[in-house]
Amino acid sequence: MGQLAKDVLCEVTNCNFWESGNKCSAEEIRVVTRKGKKARDSAETDCETFVPKV
Repeated sequence: MGQLAKDVLCEVTNCNFWESGNKCSAEEIRVVTRKGKKARDSAETDCETFVPKV
C-alpha cells in the first residue's frame, strides 16, 4: 500500500474538525461512494467524517 497523506486539507469551515489553515483534526477520514463500491469521479463520493459545528 502507498504512503498515507500527511495532511488532510478541508475548506468546510462549519465542520467540527476544521482548524485554522484548512486543516482537518479528525483522527480518521471516511469517504464513501454514492454508487456501489467504485466511483468514477469526486462527485460520486461523500465524506462521512463531516460533523457540523454546534
